[in-house]
Amino acid sequence: MSKLVPISEAASALGVSASTLRRWDASGRLVPARSASGQRRYDLAALRPDLAHGDPAPRRTLAYARVSSHDQKGDLERQKQVLEMYCASRGWTFDLVADLGSGMNYHKKGL
Repeated sequence: MSKLVPISEAASALGVSASTLRRWDASGRLVPARSASGQRRYDLAALRPDLAHGDPAPRRTLAYARVSSHDQKGDLERQKQVLEMYCASRGWTFDLVADLGSGMNYHKKGL
């Protein structure tokens, strides 16, 4: 049997406000159970199955390093090393994205 929770607890679990849940109820998007006194009660196992199973999906962190010119390629490598050490020291699962971009050169012929 699943546990029914009040609107404030359901709103917190879903990351929305209680007024949003009331609006969803009024529009028929999410129909809660009602207590004997008419209060809304939500089944968290139905709303957030990941919470019910107790085994949340693994979180991944995205680390982003960027420099704006090829002359700063050494700076980009240092940024990548610092980000890798930072994420690893916290035990995070992460992906590193490095970007060697360049801005527009308004003095280039043809532009």
